[in-house]
Amino acid sequence: MPSTLRFLVAAFLIIRLLVGTGDAAETRPPNVVMIIGDDQGWTDFGFMGHDVIQTPHLDRLAGESAVFANGYVPTSLCRASLATLLTGLYAAQHKICCNDPPEGIDRVAIHPFIQHAPTVPRLLGSAGYASLQTGKYWEGHYANAGFTSGMTTRGRHGDDGLVIGRQTMQPIYDFMEAHREQPFFLWYAPMMPHEPHNPPERLLRKYQVAQRPEPLAKYFAMCEWFDETCGDLLAWLDDHELRDNTLVVFVVDNGWIQEIGLRKPGQAAFAPRSKRSPYDGGVRTPILLRWPGHTVAGRYDDLVSTIDLAPTILTACGVEPSEQMPGLSLLDVAAGKGRLPRTFVRGEIYVHTCVDLDKTLLNLTHRWVRQGDWKLVAPVDPREPRELYNLRRDPTETNDIIDEYRDEASRLATLLEK
Repeated sequence: MPSTLRFLVAAFLIIRLLVGTGDAAETRPPNVVMIIGDDQGWTDFGFMGHDVIQTPHLDRLAGESAVFANGYVPTSLCRASLATLLTGLYAAQHKICCNDPPEGIDRVAIHPFIQHAPTVPRLLGSAGYASLQTGKYWEGHYANAGFTSGMTTRGRHGDDGLVIGRQTMQPIYDFMEAHREQPFFLWYAPMMPHEPHNPPERLLRKYQVAQRPEPLAKYFAMCEWFDETCGDLLAWLDDHELRDNTLVVFVVDNGWIQEIGLRKPGQAAFAPRSKRSPYDGGVRTPILLRWPGHTVAGRYDDLVSTIDLAPTILTACGVEPSEQMPGLSLLDVAAGKGRLPRTFVRGEIYVHTCVDLDKTLLNLTHRWVRQGDWKLVAPVDPREPRELYNLRRDPTETNDIIDEYRDEASRLATLLEK
């Protein structure tokens, strides 16, 4: 073979090898890091406009992400909300609608719901993903939800997994280091800024000012402490060159408005129109998606729900979402390719402790729906009146205008009935 021809053949083989290597890198599915805040109001971030709470690390993440400021959780109770994140299903579908079983029934009786659900870690595991559960979880052993490894093996909130964030981040770093050559799914759900509100003294001092109630100062400091842990996690991804092929998802399980008045014995630490309520103080959350090269940083005003996160994650990873999942993938919208082909979001509110494990309707207290600026709150008890709000004019939902806009209320009620 002439030397010139041998050179051309060798050059072709080298180019083909290089191109093939590049294709392999491009086709490797992304890692997924899911960061879940716990009991934090939707306004309580710098990037959402709070003028006191400092969240520089999440602000930076928001600046690099597709930000859905009009994000919602269907149910503003932590266990039900986390189950929706794991399954992409409404509570009426996955039946994990309350925090606790009826009195006298062991917690193990509620675990089969998650064991038989098409969870994100379970579906990703079938595609070769490793997964790690840390922090808030509720569902007994981590394997019940399909995680391949985890920190929780028993307990109510999350057992040994609850040390994550507040005491250590090392189990997360060890897991990611061990799976650098395998795609992984990380569930980072520290019980933060959730009570107990016991922030480091260095942070608390920043927020202790005249005329600010101590409970509020502690809550503000907890929000910044949570932000610091998120910064540590994101920095680890950067330092270990995992940023570019990692989809980062940020969301909060439910809202929180700190109660600052004198509390009676047994009174909750949150204001009535926040956690466990159908109002935006309980059901609204910012949702962030960052996947370099696939998402376009910016603000998106589409109405989105946490039922959308499971299909979004699965689609990004090349896994077909379950037919049971009613949500929509947010990837095209987050890439700047048009609007979400759905104009409303809805949800349902349940009692804290189950009346009946199987008959979810017996546990239901409210339903709600938002379309555009309009939001309808519909109690299940017919003796309680429905409420209508225009969130653009009244973001704190203090002025019920249902008597003035009966047609709007009727239209939204029809959406709920669908």
